[in-house]
Amino acid sequence: MADAASRLTTLAEDLLGVPLPVRVRAWDGSEAGPPGDVPVLVIRSRRALRRMLWKPGEMGLARAWVAGELDVDGDLYEALDRLAGFLWERGADAKDPVHALRDPRVRAAVRGLVKIAGPWPPPAPPAEEVRRRSGPLHTKRRDKEAISHHYDVGNDFYELVLGPSMVYSCAYWTDGGTLEEAQRDKLDLICRKLGLKEGDRLLDVGCGWGSMAIHAAREYGARVVGVTLSTEQAAFARKRIAEEGLTDRIEIRIQDYRDVRDGPYDAISSIGMAEHVGAVRYREYADDLYALLKPGGRLLNHQISRRPEPDETAYHVDEFIDAYVFPDGELAPIGRTTATLEEAGFEVRDIEALRDHYALTLRQWVANLEADWARAQRLTSPGRARVWRLYMAASAVSFERNRIGVNQVLAVKTPESGASGMPLRPRRWTGGGDR
Repeated sequence: MADAASRLTTLAEDLLGVPLPVRVRAWDGSEAGPPGDVPVLVIRSRRALRRMLWKPGEMGLARAWVAGELDVDGDLYEALDRLAGFLWERGADAKDPVHALRDPRVRAAVRGLVKIAGPWPPPAPPAEEVRRRSGPLHTKRRDKEAISHHYDVGNDFYELVLGPSMVYSCAYWTDGGTLEEAQRDKLDLICRKLGLKEGDRLLDVGCGWGSMAIHAAREYGARVVGVTLSTEQAAFARKRIAEEGLTDRIEIRIQDYRDVRDGPYDAISSIGMAEHVGAVRYREYADDLYALLKPGGRLLNHQISRRPEPDETAYHVDEFIDAYVFPDGELAPIGRTTATLEEAGFEVRDIEALRDHYALTLRQWVANLEADWARAQRLTSPGRARVWRLYMAASAVSFERNRIGVNQVLAVKTPESGASGMPLRPRRWTGGGDR
């Protein structure tokens, strides 16, 4: 087909009802779209069209991206921001294809795209896609499988992306700091918020590769139990702990948080883990952590949030994230999180929003991935590396545009006397004074 890009652009604009915000480069080398220095959406194969027609919206785009049939030439962040309007901000017709197909121009555009796309059916989904699971959400077995899908893809791969800190949550940035320094500052901030001191028992829920446990034990003298469902994380964490000479202070368990029974603890940290809990289990999560704390003990819950929906029953999990990144992961508005913690008995004492910090962190992780791209593909798979690049870049844009946020919630199991043990100036820890 001669000049496939012009044909595609015309048909796509007829279908969407708006001009394309990016240029298009087709498999025949032709280009079309808005002039100037704008990102180019590269369609390497007609298979990408079949995927997008079969699964309109972000899922079809994601499958084509993961398969390597779709790429971006130019600034990936700008391309995602420009394309986001089609996925997040368009009107009812974009969400109701049956209604849209009542328009003769739309029907003609679909027929034209089908003709260009070639033989049906579309290719099978990429191997990296989680097949749809049945049964109740957030059982212990299903959660373990979901965690394994995301975290057991190779410690070397994660070390390439995350850097030496091996911290997989947003850093705490100051002007001119490095990623390693910002992650250290985040861990130290959490320790200060928890008021850790020599000999305190800390439970680190979702302990990852052991960074929080090591920092709390080495810098504050805490005795730490870290729990994770990832066998690869646990092995890596135990090795690091042995190298640090901290095996007498830190225990790493492959254990569901629901099975921890050896409280009470002086403090609990949950950093980037609660997104896996799910709405149906969140009160249970809050109740369990409350029961594991001693009176006066503190919980630091570090969790990604979403904007509230006008109709909360309309909320649905992001298809791409569910299928390729965090199976069964769910986000909740910060108000719901704090309300549930207080319903469980906690007193919420401080909330700190770190949305801007996460955008900076994600951009650094993407830069690490892109800087050693060939090795990243060897360490996992080309498709998996493309999944991580897309999800981290898209997440950075989402944080920058305030579509999602992240918050540290400090809560206390206030004793019956009402004496919380908290400093009178709640933000004293930002200066390092609450030790």
